[in-house]
Amino acid sequence: MTDIQFFYDPISPYAHLAFEALPQALKGHSVVVHYRPVLFAAMLKQHGQLGPAEIAGKRDWTYRQVQWLAHTHGVRLELPAAHPFNPLPLLRLGLSTATDDAPGETNRWVTEQLFHHVWHGGQDAVAPERLQALRERLMDHMAQRGKPWLEPDSDTVKQRLRANADEALALGLFGVPTVVVQGHVFWGFDALPMLSAWLAGDAWFASGAWERAAELPAGVRRA
Repeated sequence: MTDIQFFYDPISPYAHLAFEALPQALKGHSVVVHYRPVLFAAMLKQHGQLGPAEIAGKRDWTYRQVQWLAHTHGVRLELPAAHPFNPLPLLRLGLSTATDDAPGETNRWVTEQLFHHVWHGGQDAVAPERLQALRERLMDHMAQRGKPWLEPDSDTVKQRLRANADEALALGLFGVPTVVVQGHVFWGFDALPMLSAWLAGDAWFASGAWERAAELPAGVRRA
């Protein structure tokens, strides 16, 4: 059984696409997926970058492309009423469901609720009444499982989110979605076929090409 870490932020449409496509990418492989919510903005800040939706031109292209990708892959995706938005309430709601034996994780059902909240229906992702409805669904889920619920604004939940960010940065992650498996980092929705190939033992990964890519010298650096 191979452990896979899926780092995500529900603000990302590419993470939504990857989440929906992940079961097919993993089909036939013996794996356990650990869903790890993380604040994408923390990665951007660490690396001195802007998000795709913060760059003129790239913003429009991003929304066009993700809708096209959803269309071609048969994934439901409707743009929310406004984007980007502050995803902290969603991330903390998700981690309010984490258990002591997996404090930085959300199960697949909870993860799905977070993504569908944003990317189904074209509504405001942070409207108070919608966040309250989501909270109630998640609380009911925990009650049915006989598991404790933590308040989203509690120090414990905030620490869980910080710990996920710290681990992501320590692994060298720079964006979402990112899948990490046995030290290999696969970034982006379009990396899922590469992940499947690695799990299948594709000979390319033993050729040295993976390692050589990190050794390529830079010809110029901008100030």
